[in-house]
Amino acid sequence: MLRQGLDIRIGQNLSMTPQLQQAIRLLQLSSIELQEEIQQALEENPLLQLADEGELSQNESFDEAQTRQENEMEASDNLANPPEIHDPELGSMDSVIPEELNMDTGWDEVYDTSSSTNSNSDDADNQAFLENQSDSDEGLQEHLLWQVRMSNLTAIDKRIAEVLIGCLDEAGYLRDSLEDILASLRDEIPIEIEDIETVLKYIQHLDPIGVGARDLRECLLIQLQRQQPASVVQALALKLVENHLDLLEKRDYKEIQRRLKINQERLEAVLILLRTLQPKPGNAFSESKTDYITPDVFVHKVRDKWVVSLNSKVTPDLQINHTYANLIGQVKSGADASYLKNNLQQARWLIRSLESRNTTILNVAKAIVERQNAFMQYGEQAMKPLILRDIADELEMHESTISRVTTNKYMYTPRGIFEFKYFFSSQLDTDTGSSCSSTAIRAMIKQLIAKENSSAPLSDSTLTQLLRDQGINVARRTVAKYREALAIPSSHERKTLVTS
Repeated sequence: MLRQGLDIRIGQNLSMTPQLQQAIRLLQLSSIELQEEIQQALEENPLLQLADEGELSQNESFDEAQTRQENEMEASDNLANPPEIHDPELGSMDSVIPEELNMDTGWDEVYDTSSSTNSNSDDADNQAFLENQSDSDEGLQEHLLWQVRMSNLTAIDKRIAEVLIGCLDEAGYLRDSLEDILASLRDEIPIEIEDIETVLKYIQHLDPIGVGARDLRECLLIQLQRQQPASVVQALALKLVENHLDLLEKRDYKEIQRRLKINQERLEAVLILLRTLQPKPGNAFSESKTDYITPDVFVHKVRDKWVVSLNSKVTPDLQINHTYANLIGQVKSGADASYLKNNLQQARWLIRSLESRNTTILNVAKAIVERQNAFMQYGEQAMKPLILRDIADELEMHESTISRVTTNKYMYTPRGIFEFKYFFSSQLDTDTGSSCSSTAIRAMIKQLIAKENSSAPLSDSTLTQLLRDQGINVARRTVAKYREALAIPSSHERKTLVTS
């Protein structure tokens, strides 16, 4: 017997507005990709223009930027809050643009080495700034493994994740069966098929979303299920992908309309949603990337304190073209008025998204520098352990947001240019009860090998004992792994290289 009634429920969901989607996309862009995006927007949108007062000299060097920052701080006398990018025109925009364009979701709700540059050499600094090139592009597996290492998974789950990630192809799909993966792991760790399935679901929701899927259908469903809030179009897209993907591949749109009982307008809305998905999530990491590095932030010392400032060249100041904006109420043609209003809306969304991006990057950079100030002063051996959750908890953001911010974002320091990710590393315990970062241990190993007797190179066992003498408890296999990561041959090979 059916019963009717009212039920009140309280819940939270993330509304992916077009502005929020744009802000998320801009956040994960590198500095060069962002500049291309801004240039394209300036060419396509007549309501958007560069702010005259925001233009900076293209020949400004890092030293000049540092001098300018010091002068600004002298005037403001506020070391804790260095000057940030500000558009003077934004203050008057509220009188032109209606309030309904405001975001209905807060930015904080949204959830990829170093070059040792001598800070005392101006030539070395300029060379590093202009011509520093990355040694290798980060691949999909490295990106996923980094997220796993920075997670709170157990050691067993991390081992399962490593094997699963190793089985992904370039597109991000899992081609090996779970049974084969279970058979390869059973002799190593006591697990069942359910354990692998659980870890696989975790991987499928890492960045990029949808990796680890077994086929196209599963990949698209994972991405669709993550979109909030639920809508009729989303429900239809899920039904289409789950039951009629073959028709979509054949582009039999008439049959799709008949099966789903929808009109052409609704079908077009479903197809627009599907076009926002990524059928091959791993492709973004297989494409070639630029070799040149443009730092997103500068770090330098002022009055014995480390100060972080944005690189103004990365994000030029933008403003609304008020000449065109004032025409909105004057044009008589409805099509012209609609064109101006739409471009005005897009211009304001872009400006606000860029402000959110700058604020987030600057806040993350400040938090990193505050925790790694010993590295800025003394170098790699003073690096402290740091994981994504540490910064996420401090800034009250999701770990995925921190992962986006630290990917392809670079920091110019007196010790060289480093990717944000460089400052994150796992921790190992010491005899004193404190912890030591894996980066610091690698630096110690590198230093010990640099000072070794070339006729009698240090073995991994000897390196392990030397580290223990300094209070660092680390296994010999870990020392071997760190040595290999530094591209340092074994002791036998090093001795052979010296004597040959």
